[in-house]
Amino acid sequence: MKNIVLIFIGIIAALFCLRWYTQLSAEKEAFDKHEALIKETNECLEMAEWNCAEKNVRQLLKETPGDQNLELHLAWILFEQERYEECIEFAKSRDFSHEDLTYLKQKSELLIREMDELKLERSMHFRVEFEGRPARSDIMEALSVLEVAYDSLCHLFDFHPENKMHLVLYQSEQYQGVGPRPEWVGAIFDGKLRIPVNVMSRREIYRPMFFHELTHAFVRAMTRYNVPLWVNEGIAQVIDASRTGSPRPEGSAPSLAALSTPFLNENSTSAAIKLYWYSQAMVERLLARNADMVHFREFIQSMRTLGDDEALQKYYGVSARQLLDEVR
Repeated sequence: MKNIVLIFIGIIAALFCLRWYTQLSAEKEAFDKHEALIKETNECLEMAEWNCAEKNVRQLLKETPGDQNLELHLAWILFEQERYEECIEFAKSRDFSHEDLTYLKQKSELLIREMDELKLERSMHFRVEFEGRPARSDIMEALSVLEVAYDSLCHLFDFHPENKMHLVLYQSEQYQGVGPRPEWVGAIFDGKLRIPVNVMSRREIYRPMFFHELTHAFVRAMTRYNVPLWVNEGIAQVIDASRTGSPRPEGSAPSLAALSTPFLNENSTSAAIKLYWYSQAMVERLLARNADMVHFREFIQSMRTLGDDEALQKYYGVSARQLLDEVR
């Protein structure tokens, strides 16, 4: 009788262990599947593969409904896909407030108005929006130069942006993309390349300007990350080559903090020139260590995961402070 009881207890224990193991295995499988989905989603976001990113984010939201971080990602994805009406409705329907939702809603409304008010021309990789009646030759020249610059940058960085890029040739301040800005600002990139149409009469100005702003567009497409301003502006100037060989500005060097904050905050033309000169000099120092632009692309892409200083050390063996000291 005692043996029968022991056997019975053994069977119960074995069944319990089997159930526990089966449940543990199922939980581990579900966890691994969830982690793989998150990893794939991050990769899709980093590569700007919006269809993949949207599908995965919606799947993750089914698992954790109401996750605000995921909902913010979905709002950005709708915006990046130019689904502005959907982005606005999605932002309005959220039961929480966030500065990103406010920005996306306002920016989407602005872009919808611009698309209604401005005329359009297209090429393989660009959409040009323009107001008034600029010469068609200017519009086609802009598209032609942009396509040449696009092919050059694709080859240089070994990178092809997934999405079409947008150029605004503007006359009115309402289309310049930002509010009041310093007089020294000629063009900007804020998700669109915004170029004053009057520069199209001067080839020596608009060609480097297009290369410069398009480089910013490529950096954004390659990283989806706000790289330090001196890196972003420095590489754009190296590529546009308009200031290469310029003499060092007089006066003391700017601080690293000044080189890392938006240059648009600087109202002084001479101070802005100094920020641009030191940015280019610092990036030239990086490229002197390794001139391969694919290496540079991998460096700026790594900043998202490694952080700025660690990425600099890993790829170039130097810190931003050391670079600044080298070019003082």
